[in-house]
Amino acid sequence: MDTHTNRIAPGPIVRSTQSGDEATFCGTCAFSEACLSSGYGKQDLAALHCLVEHVQTQRAGEHVFRRGEPFKALYAVRSGSVKTLMFSRDGREQVLGFYLPGEIIGLNGIYPDLYPCDAITLEKTEFCRFSFPAMSSLAAVLPVVQQHLFRLLSKELGMVSLLAGEHTADERVAAFLVDFSERHDRRGLQSSRFRLSMSRSDIASYLRLAPETVSRVLTRFRQQGWVAIEGRHVQLIRMDALRETGLAMRQAMPAG
Repeated sequence: MDTHTNRIAPGPIVRSTQSGDEATFCGTCAFSEACLSSGYGKQDLAALHCLVEHVQTQRAGEHVFRRGEPFKALYAVRSGSVKTLMFSRDGREQVLGFYLPGEIIGLNGIYPDLYPCDAITLEKTEFCRFSFPAMSSLAAVLPVVQQHLFRLLSKELGMVSLLAGEHTADERVAAFLVDFSERHDRRGLQSSRFRLSMSRSDIASYLRLAPETVSRVLTRFRQQGWVAIEGRHVQLIRMDALRETGLAMRQAMPAG
């Protein structure tokens, strides 16, 4: 890394090679961590595996589901990324969240049995689609599946409440970068150098900030030598400084 220009150092982006086999889960499986920590393997959860339907989108901007559609399934991201959003009455877009490999979309549709938002791909994306009626029946006999769903839902609701709180722009952007890094790390992806598939406007909408505010904060972080940025590629150089800046907000984040 050239600390004077803060350009991203060349080097391969490490990605998980765990594609799974007859006995083990795919490295990006949204249920692998919870199930394996409870002593279950893939063979033990054959019924869950049978529920999976693989779905693939071809490009950015495709809908996974739309607001108001009947809630029928959960989608686990296998590769790519997705944003969820709502539109205000005056047509303004409000980004609700970003989803990476191993994360589940659609939990907020469980009640009132309708998807309350749109989910749109940010790039070519692959999913595992789980029929929710079938999963509900399975969760009744496999408590680990039910507990994992409750934990994921609790985290999603907690994030909505957190973003509505009182935090500075620096705290919000720093916490966002650290959270993104840790989510990559949990799935075996490169955690200090990654591509942000969403636009600055998307990030600003999600963080409840103006786009120019996000740009100013990122510029300041770059000038301080905390990050290096080239287009949408980001390298985190001073994780300690980013963690400290975003600490107040991250302490309030739901675990998981």
